[in-house]
Amino acid sequence: MTRMVLNNDVGRPLLEPKVGDRMERLTQTVRRGLVALELRMRSISAEPEEGAATAEYAVVLVAATGFAAVLMAILKSDTVKTTLTNIIQNALSVS
Repeated sequence: MTRMVLNNDVGRPLLEPKVGDRMERLTQTVRRGLVALELRMRSISAEPEEGAATAEYAVVLVAATGFAAVLMAILKSDTVKTTLTNIIQNALSVS
């Protein structure tokens, strides 16, 4: 990278060499940081499904738990118990 030296009207550099070197290093550091930030933002935008998959998984678990609770309530009811007992007794009496 070429370094540009600015001069005032008298012909002397506007900045002392040490200050100019510091500014150049700072500029390079900022550019590297911006490049790293851009790369990170691109990688985040390229994989937007990771968080969505976790949220969908949580919703499915809640729905499955609710469905299991409904099934348990149905299976514990007296009507279902009687029906299942009759089916089993009929199956055993046939043989």
